[in-house]
Amino acid sequence: MNPALAPSPAPFARDDGRAALWTLSPQPVPYPDAVSVMEDRVEALIEGRSEEMVWLLEHPALYTAGVSARPEDLLQPDRLPVFPAARGGKHTYHGPGQRVVYVMLDLRRRRQDVRAFVAALEAWLIETLASLGVLGAVRPGRVGVWVDVGAEERKIAAVGLKLRRWVSFHGISLNVAPDLNDFAGIVPCGIAEHGVTSLAALGAPADMARVDLALRDAFERQFGATRVGPPPL
Repeated sequence: MNPALAPSPAPFARDDGRAALWTLSPQPVPYPDAVSVMEDRVEALIEGRSEEMVWLLEHPALYTAGVSARPEDLLQPDRLPVFPAARGGKHTYHGPGQRVVYVMLDLRRRRQDVRAFVAALEAWLIETLASLGVLGAVRPGRVGVWVDVGAEERKIAAVGLKLRRWVSFHGISLNVAPDLNDFAGIVPCGIAEHGVTSLAALGAPADMARVDLALRDAFERQFGATRVGPPPL
């Protein structure tokens, strides 16, 4: 192969080239159960007893409150269940039609650079959207991925992370075809001046299986190889 045509190495690939486990739960996963799985996996990764895992799932409709959540941003506290979340960020919504991806990676074997890691997660989402015909972008001072809808900017994907001894958990959420009305119960991510949107609302492909394929392909360009495994739940 001509070296000039060789693919660039994934910026966050493991130093030993080992593939991360790629798993999918076909049924909605209760939020406390997902947190329990992540906590156990992270401790096992820290101790060298387990392998990295990327976990795709959906949650029942709910709100989570990150470590920076403000009480006044919970506009309708009785609308949906609310769960505290150890991740960074403020309030967010999860529910059917939204692809949540929990990313449990050992950055000790990748790159110990938090800002670059967040940027790689955003690049992963932007590449995924591009393959589905949607132009996503980041905005200064706002974590996540945004799209232009006419003269407005709307959020289509969120990033919320926790690192423990350089092992990541929590991750990203992409609005595929959720009920956008449920976002009315919160100020999403504490940003009141911009709304939210979804692939379905934009008229883009909103088939979850197709989205999942796009997510895996783009993930491997940022983070290296994956191999399919059974879901933890």
